[in-house]
Amino acid sequence: MPHRPFVPYPAKILRTPAVEVDEINDDIRALWDEMVEAMDAMPGVGLAAPQLGVGLRLAVVDASDKRGQAVRMANPTILHASVDLRGHEEASPNLPGVSAALERPRAVTVRFMNEAGVYDRKDFVGLWATSVQHQIDHLDGKMYFDRLSRPKRDMLLKKARKLKR
Repeated sequence: MPHRPFVPYPAKILRTPAVEVDEINDDIRALWDEMVEAMDAMPGVGLAAPQLGVGLRLAVVDASDKRGQAVRMANPTILHASVDLRGHEEASPNLPGVSAALERPRAVTVRFMNEAGVYDRKDFVGLWATSVQHQIDHLDGKMYFDRLSRPKRDMLLKKARKLKR
């Protein structure tokens, strides 16, 4: 089954904080499955529900070498972030064709509701940590380029507009 399309930037949903999920039910599980399918089709290492036009605090992350290791999260929050930073080139299917090098904490501890509807906590390191932080930004109505200086952000958005034409 094809996944719903990625919402193009600057859609309002990409700038609106997502709503917390009260319970995990079959609809949420089906949405997570669709999100994993969309993430794998990119291919990418994470996806947040607002990227597909759904304003719920849901994210999936899979930075494994072999696919099929996706962590499904509802209402993720960072409890702890390492002082050590890690650089990575970040991008988004919502603004195709552009990317930017960012530094984020190398490791994070995240609390989230899991597939069983129980709050869990997990440590993420390296690319996993970068992806989780990127998805939580999406859930907070932020895009990766919001972390750039104004001149770099303006250049990136100008380049994206040119590519769109």
